Amino acid sequence: MKPVAIVGVVLIVLGAVILFTGGLGFGSRSVMSVGDLHMSAEQHRAVPPWVGGVAIVGGLLVIGVGMRQTSAG
Repeated sequence: MKPVAIVGVVLIVLGAVILFTGGLGFGSRSVMSVGDLHMSAEQHRAVPPWVGGVAIVGGLLVIGVGMRQTSAG
């Protein structure tokens, strides 16, 4: 399998995971220290579903461009 096709398949799979399972979240942590006082906060966010759709379309386009280059050259 060519590297371009592998990238396209990976994008499609990641997009499907994001779109259909609502997975792939990320978090951030803030830490503040003032003297003896230590505070921290965590915030978790999910990747929006439209990002999955964009990844699927992008993967299809990458595979299409890779196939076009293979047949042309």
